[in-house]
Amino acid sequence: MPALDSARNRRFVMAPSVAERDALFQAFAKALFKGDMDALYQVVSPDFMWSFHDGLSVTKSLGSAEAIAAHIAEQKTLFSAQRFHDVVYHHLPDRSFMTFRISETVRETGEMREQRGVEQYTFTDGKVATKDVYRKPALKPSLQ
Repeated sequence: MPALDSARNRRFVMAPSVAERDALFQAFAKALFKGDMDALYQVVSPDFMWSFHDGLSVTKSLGSAEAIAAHIAEQKTLFSAQRFHDVVYHHLPDRSFMTFRISETVRETGEMREQRGVEQYTFTDGKVATKDVYRKPALKPSLQ
């Protein structure tokens, strides 16, 4: 049973080790790539919350397998290609961050766009509890 902080009466949650986090992230990515919600919910908490902001539209809160599956389907419809580059994980004692670039091709127009982003992950009971995604369009090389 997790210890309680008597001053605030809330649970202390031990975050997974770096090796455990790496295994969680690998399983998480594999499940998302396959669209396998059963596999995804083996590595996320039952109340997992994914907040997604792509820098272009309103923030989405994805709090169920159905919402996540719909989001994945929407991304596949919108983009003919999505590729992550320069992915780096940064681990703190109670959370992890992932920094990245993403290249996307809009299916309808063929427009190619590049974004930079950061994702913040928290953990509960050895599983991923939250995923907060923040992305923004990358500057054109001449403007950087």
